Amino acid sequence: MNDRNDAVLHCEGLGKTYAEGALYTKVFDSLELTVRKGETVAILGASGAGKSTLLHLLGGLDTPTAGEVFVAGQKMSGLSDAARGTLRNRALGFVYQFHHLLPEFTALENVMLPVLLAGSAVPDASTRAKALLESVGLGHRLAHKPGELSGGERQRAAVARALVNRPACVLGDEPTGNLDEKTAEKVFELMLALNREQHTSLVMVTHDRSLARRLDRVLELHEGKLRELAPQEV
Repeated sequence: MNDRNDAVLHCEGLGKTYAEGALYTKVFDSLELTVRKGETVAILGASGAGKSTLLHLLGGLDTPTAGEVFVAGQKMSGLSDAARGTLRNRALGFVYQFHHLLPEFTALENVMLPVLLAGSAVPDASTRAKALLESVGLGHRLAHKPGELSGGERQRAAVARALVNRPACVLGDEPTGNLDEKTAEKVFELMLALNREQHTSLVMVTHDRSLARRLDRVLELHEGKLRELAPQEV
């Protein structure tokens, strides 16, 4: 689909089928996708089309039944669980519709976690997490736990956590879907700004076509096929 030389994320022949007893449900097969460095990509599709499944496969959170996923040039299927986790933590960031912050930890501690898991010392992790939280407007909320933050603040903390290891690509699964329109716009603008500053790629599943239009490419997952939309189709 695209030249893979500058690909941060690539899949070929990707398929997923769920088996439940004698019943097999094919979500999709033979999907091809290449995401280049710094590129922003939106994935549209009806509810149940398999958008979240695709994102989980791209992020190594689920295993395909066919095909391969390459992250930063490495084939995910050839890695041990530990090596896959290490690559995921280093090369990918995740932002979900619900923030998934750990409730017992402060905002600072939540954002420090990926850095600590990557092997950095606590002072370095704290410095990097604090700087990123300040950049997303949460410098005054470092010691607050998720339950003490507003919905928009929690999602901004989640964005900071996704970007703290300077990943090659951020995967967003309806990252603004649980926010009111004004807050959603602020979080979306923040993700785009950080994308430009850090030259991080962004793949975002969304139902909001007005947001999708502002990304470099728009794809639609429909009846098991992934198709790039022309601007007039979005």
